[in-house]
Parts: sequence; structure tokens; C-alpha cells
Amino acid sequence: MIVDDHAIVREGLKQIITNTTDLTVAGETDSGIDAIQMHRQRPCDVLLLDISMPIKCGLEVLKQFRLEFPQLPVLMLSMHREDMYAFRLLRAGAAGYMSKQSATADLVSAIRDVAAGRKYISSALAQELASHISNGKHQAPHETLSDREFQTLRMIANGQTVSEIADRLSLSVKTVSMYRARLLQKMNLRHNADLMQYAMRHNLVPEFSV
Repeated sequence: MIVDDHAIVREGLKQIITNTTDLTVAGETDSGIDAIQMHRQRPCDVLLLDISMPIKCGLEVLKQFRLEFPQLPVLMLSMHREDMYAFRLLRAGAAGYMSKQSATADLVSAIRDVAAGRKYISSALAQELASHISNGKHQAPHETLSDREFQTLRMIANGQTVSEIADRLSLSVKTVSMYRARLLQKMNLRHNADLMQYAMRHNLVPEFSV
């Protein structure tokens, strides 16, 4: 099943998949909430899930699938740099993670890998992980954040106000303010300006999408 809120992306993914003899698109939707209902009615073998989804972000949808369908392999797709989200998503239970830029060349093999019970990461990401381990790198401050705190960080860094974030995430302003206070404390920052500078230095500010 393909879950992406951009029709043109879904069409491109379907074209790649239908060019194979052993894979079939079981369904498609632009909503993570609809995807859960669709899988209940007609289970698929692999879920392709975009991380940047409306209403519920891909990470939230992934967690819900993991709770309800823990055996279903979920391959996450994103326009972001792979190292920005990969470790966080793999910890949350994703079977694999790949950038949409590499989908044309690697999508089919990635689907086959996760369908067979293996994990999928790109060779570039594997190299980054190996380097991270071998160099004994410590966690960057943003890597200590919870998923919701990390999401709040990126939205503030993209210029969103607390009220706008609360509206987009269907949370109260008080709750978002709490996330903001926690992430500033964890990262030893004082103001939004400090946060934005940090996000820019660590390449955490792509086009606004989550």
C-alpha cells in the first residue's frame, strides 16, 4: 500500500512497482488515518509511508501501525536527508527508510528486503552509521529530544508560532508551550532565535512539511 499526500508521487511509485512481475499495488491513499482503515479491510504485505503527512505525521502513523499491526513491514519515504530522520524512525519500528530521490533505483529492492523480514537502509546511511559508531560520537542535543519535541523544534525553526503549531498538530497552546520549554532546556538554549540558529547549523530546516 502507498500512503503519500501527493498524487504525483503516488503515481511515480506505482509506475516503478507495476514494472515488476512479483509486486502489486494493493491500495493507495493520501491519509495515514485512511491507510489504517484500508489495511483493516484489505491487509497488505508492505506499507510505503511518507513521513510528511497531513493531520497525523508519518511518525505518528507508523507508531499506530506498530501497535495494531506489529508484523507489518513499514518502509518510510522522505524528501529529507536520510540522516535527519532515519535513526528516529528505525527506533520507532520502521523496517526501512529511504529518500524519494533514490526511489527510482532502489525502491523495488527495498520493498523486497523488508518483505523478507530484513531492514533496509541505503549504503550512504550505513556508512554514516558506521562512522558514527567508530568515531564514538556523542549524541547531538537534538537527538535527545522526544519525537514530539523534535517535531516542535523543526516547526519553530520554520517560523511557525506556538498557536500555529498547536492548530496544525491538534494540540493545545499550553501543550506546545510545554514541548518548547522542554526542548529549550534539554538543548541548553534560551530563545527561539538560538533554536533557529542551531537548526540551521545542523541542517534541520528543509522546506516546511511536518
